[in-house]
Amino acid sequence: MASSFSTPVELGLTIPLQRHLGIKPLPYGEEPDRPFCWDLHVILLRGWSSLLAVHCHSRYAFVLYGLSCLDWERLPDVFREGLERSLSTAGFPAEAAELLCGNHQPLFTRTHGRREVAFLNRAWDDVMAAELALDENTQSQPLLDRIVNAKPSRCAGFDGLGMAVERLSAVLRELS
Repeated sequence: MASSFSTPVELGLTIPLQRHLGIKPLPYGEEPDRPFCWDLHVILLRGWSSLLAVHCHSRYAFVLYGLSCLDWERLPDVFREGLERSLSTAGFPAEAAELLCGNHQPLFTRTHGRREVAFLNRAWDDVMAAELALDENTQSQPLLDRIVNAKPSRCAGFDGLGMAVERLSAVLRELS
């Protein structure tokens, strides 16, 4: 696996998110190592445009609720801040986001493949099934994230069923 410090993270934007942002079609990603790839989608939660971010390798997911227009305009920073909060709340060390994202500005690309998008869609289903855990008073959604990441699921980087939080732990051990 390549070093995260030499590899910019790729943020694959779904077509609905590209439209939401007013972005022209993006190029395909070039990163063969899925540990450095995330797919991002705009979802509607209780009438508010929200971000669903899914790690392509482990299917670890986090939600940012009710993003403002300014938040969408600074999506790379909002993604990184949301990732750091989600990982911290899940009990990962402070350097976990650095291992996954390096110190480069993220690259926007198309989503990272049919399987990865299928797993993103399944994570979206899990978010909607657990919507009662949504806290409308905060952008970060630690309880919702915990529920989604503790549910046994499949992902592109591992065989069989497993919990996303455990798979992400394995990815981080391999990167460190």
